[in-house]
Amino acid sequence: MQFEATLRKMTTEIGDPIQYYMIFDDNFINVNQLLGKEISIDLVGSQCLNCHKFKKVFRQGFCYDCFYQSPMVGDWIMRPELSTAHLGIAHRDLEYETQVQMTPHIIYLASSCEIKVGVTRGTQVPTRWIDQGAEAAIPIMEVPNRYLAGITEVALKNHFVDKTNWRKMLLNEVVCVDLDEARSKVKDLLPHDSREFFDLHPQKVMNLTYPVLQYPKKIKSLSLEKFPNFKGVLTGIKGQYLMFEDGTVFNVRSAEGSVVRISV
Repeated sequence: MQFEATLRKMTTEIGDPIQYYMIFDDNFINVNQLLGKEISIDLVGSQCLNCHKFKKVFRQGFCYDCFYQSPMVGDWIMRPELSTAHLGIAHRDLEYETQVQMTPHIIYLASSCEIKVGVTRGTQVPTRWIDQGAEAAIPIMEVPNRYLAGITEVALKNHFVDKTNWRKMLLNEVVCVDLDEARSKVKDLLPHDSREFFDLHPQKVMNLTYPVLQYPKKIKSLSLEKFPNFKGVLTGIKGQYLMFEDGTVFNVRSAEGSVVRISV
């Protein structure tokens, strides 16, 4: 079985365990079905996910020009507190930015190796949690736009981490935490502008189970630019990572835009 396509982040379906798929233009792979099998990944080229030209990818699957022009990768994506659509001010494209920023956003707590605070659009729950490899997560509150979510996250970053330690996550160095208890202490930490949205009747913690046959004891990250031909036995999938028997881990999302040949 062989596929040649441009990589995009894996799509997921909630389940026990979570189901992972690689979606291509005219085909797809249920990645869970490849567990325990030897897989070859060969770099063929690169294609910008925005303009679709076969050219070098600069960052996040975009070529250099698209990365600095497309509204889909504006600074407010990574830093929600920089959102300005609620003021009618454009960063790159007000129509697009209004569509994305002026929708309900969730501020949440998630656990993997420690408690993390994060922000995502309401439509991206639980996808965002899965992409980050969270073991469990709980919403703190829903706010009407991305700016409010961003300033709330900034305030809570003084008390919780805001980035996943991907190495500990893949080594399964999980710390047992009580997300309900952590959430109960959050209200007094919230900025004034978002405090009214705090939900006194929280949702239940969502626990997430990943398709992993065995976790690595040591890990080494695969870069297709440095090692364009790789072969290994797939032993697990977590976050957006493929884990292999020899300890190699491959971040599919960071390789978006890579044109690859996958053989099983």
